[in-house]
Amino acid sequence: MHAAKRYRLLNNVTIVISIIGVAIALLDSGFTLPMWLQQVFHIFYLAIIFLGFVVTAGRYIYSKKPLTLNKVAVFDLLTSIAIVILLAAHFTDLVRSGMSVAVDGFVAIKIAVFVTFIREISDHDFNLNRTFLNPAQFFILSFLSLVLVGALLLMMPNATTQPLSFIDALFTATSAVCVTGLIVVDTATYFTTFGQVIIMGLIQIGGLGILTFVTYFSYFFKGGVSYETQASISEMSYMRGMGDVVSTLKSILYVTFAVEAVAAALIYISIYDIPDMDWSEQLFFSVFHAISAFCNAGFSTFSAGMYDDALRFNYPLQLIIATTFIFGGMGFVIVVNVLRYLRDRAERLIYRHDQRYIYRPWLLNINSRITLITTGALLLVGLIGVMIFEYNNVLADHRSFFGKLVTGLFTAATPRTAGFNTIDMGELAFPTIMLTIFLMWIGASPNSTGGGIKTSTFAIALLNTLSLARGQTNVEVFKRQIADISIRRAFSIMWLSLLVIGMGVTLISYDQPELDLIKVVFECFSAYSTVGLSLNLTTELSDFSKMVVSVIMFVGRVSMLTIFIALLKNRRQRNYRYPTEEITIN
Repeated sequence: MHAAKRYRLLNNVTIVISIIGVAIALLDSGFTLPMWLQQVFHIFYLAIIFLGFVVTAGRYIYSKKPLTLNKVAVFDLLTSIAIVILLAAHFTDLVRSGMSVAVDGFVAIKIAVFVTFIREISDHDFNLNRTFLNPAQFFILSFLSLVLVGALLLMMPNATTQPLSFIDALFTATSAVCVTGLIVVDTATYFTTFGQVIIMGLIQIGGLGILTFVTYFSYFFKGGVSYETQASISEMSYMRGMGDVVSTLKSILYVTFAVEAVAAALIYISIYDIPDMDWSEQLFFSVFHAISAFCNAGFSTFSAGMYDDALRFNYPLQLIIATTFIFGGMGFVIVVNVLRYLRDRAERLIYRHDQRYIYRPWLLNINSRITLITTGALLLVGLIGVMIFEYNNVLADHRSFFGKLVTGLFTAATPRTAGFNTIDMGELAFPTIMLTIFLMWIGASPNSTGGGIKTSTFAIALLNTLSLARGQTNVEVFKRQIADISIRRAFSIMWLSLLVIGMGVTLISYDQPELDLIKVVFECFSAYSTVGLSLNLTTELSDFSKMVVSVIMFVGRVSMLTIFIALLKNRRQRNYRYPTEEITIN
């Protein structure tokens, strides 16, 4: 027992040291340090890796359970082998160079330190303590912390090609974490590859959420998640049952990385003929844009984005990017439900004579049905509008009808919070601008990487209006009645969004009255819905206006309703009801 306590103490020490090691590794990568300090840090990295080996071995030595080759044991074995091979190659290079090789370039050593940190921190029970922070507060704090850390990382000298102010770094980090895509400095020229990797990491973590990664790692290494944590995550994501929390989070990660991998491969194939790009640059471009597209971020490593001459006529690439961000904007839970439905349909075709596969009711649930229908309707309306208003305007550069159709579809789909543009946004006709604002306001679907008031919110509001016009007392669709709490939440989200956007327009117009009002309105709708489209206004904003837009992006990502829930104390439900009265509305 005494030995087990010493092991736990060593484990805690390793966690603290590995946290320091990760921070030093980031500083080491972001700053050009003296050689002697790099050597000291190098020894520190090796000490962390050695401690990680000792703690990993102790974990199995002092375990009360019999040793089995489970997924955690396989992970520990493979990572240990990989680190040993890495260290062998590392020291071989040092010996060959007469121990004079600069060690700041050994990125793999720093990755090993990061893996050690993840492994050790995940061995502890992750528990959301409601007595300290309620779920909404924890959700907001996680995003705010990520934004601040991201801003500091982007200010490091090795992350940029020239000095970056704190306001611009904060704006860029907020835009990346909130998967918006609005930029005040050119991502392609202002940031180094290291800086672009930081942005890509912020997009991935911000798109999926910190809790998704933390909960999954806790589940993977500990074999379970506490009841309180499941309840908190279920409350934050509005999941129906706590029993589905872990399985849903697993599905989210699997679907995300699978789609991003396929998208990256297809993007790589579609850009093989871009001049002046070697295979490594094409690979980085593919991975960056696959992550940016799936997370609906809209960031690009090209100065002109998808409007670059090398990309805007590449119609296969446009279809790949559009499919990826539509998939990411549908919502993880809905995507999983649709995949299960398609699997069932395939099983019915294969085993059509088996009684078990003849009839399965409600595989495609009501959330999926409403989302798919609303998404399809909005895409169709957007496509028809763009083709009518822009056929002889911004689409005129595309000579073939197929090219106009693909570009029109991309332009109609990108307001769904994707943020990529293959046309000059500043040349759009006024009706298209108004249509785009409307599509941006609605945005993507719930539990997705996108923003906006969400398709289900718009659908519920529309169904409620139709039911009132028909004289119905309930909102019914697909032989189901919509819960009153969903209707109340939908209208709260809608009016709060307009309140935040209106305040943003007012503040920016007061600070910079010379700006075109329609451009300011477009910018604020784009920021709140985390879209990233702009009528070429973002770079003209003052520092105060940049802060206003940053706040709007953050509020749009976490939602104003969540902020209210975090700030206001929950009142206990009382066991009585007041008499009902109707209020005169019109």
